[in-house]
Amino acid sequence: MTDRDLAVRVAEGDADAFDELMRRHEDRVFAICLRMLGDRQAALDATQDTWLTVFRKADRFSGASAFTTWLHRVTVNTCYDHLRKRKRRRTDPLPEGFDPDDPGAEGGFASVELRPDVESALLRLPDDFRAAVVLVDLQDLSLHDAAEALGVPTGTVKSRLFRGRRLLAKELRNLREGSEHQKDEHA
Repeated sequence: MTDRDLAVRVAEGDADAFDELMRRHEDRVFAICLRMLGDRQAALDATQDTWLTVFRKADRFSGASAFTTWLHRVTVNTCYDHLRKRKRRRTDPLPEGFDPDDPGAEGGFASVELRPDVESALLRLPDDFRAAVVLVDLQDLSLHDAAEALGVPTGTVKSRLFRGRRLLAKELRNLREGSEHQKDEHA
């Protein structure tokens, strides 16, 4: 059964169809939430909120695009809501090490070495740029699908992606330069 078929059945109240959709896509939703929010507990909360929204609003999935495109849009919008709430009340994130391993990393060492710097730099990007980078570069969506998920024109995604990548590169270069200077000072 396709995602589209399952979504129609969810709109009709079929809990088994909902369970199947969630089983198929829960890891992807969590990965987007974790990268957008940068905190495991916040990502878990946003993931749960995303699935509640999918269950409540499945009848709004028109089928004009792929189900995953609609799901990405719901996920990103949920993350935006959580980011707005977070700005109203700041909290400290959990200590590093509570995040799961990055399944997209080439190996365990690459994940351990690169992840903290990349995750930290990613969190300093403006929300719109971060969403474009997460969907296209980390979730491998096409520009067209990311544009549909974000509800913006493809050109806007290209622009946000370009600017987000440039800011991310600058952040990572500054982090590396900063760490090299620290090593030199202590040598």
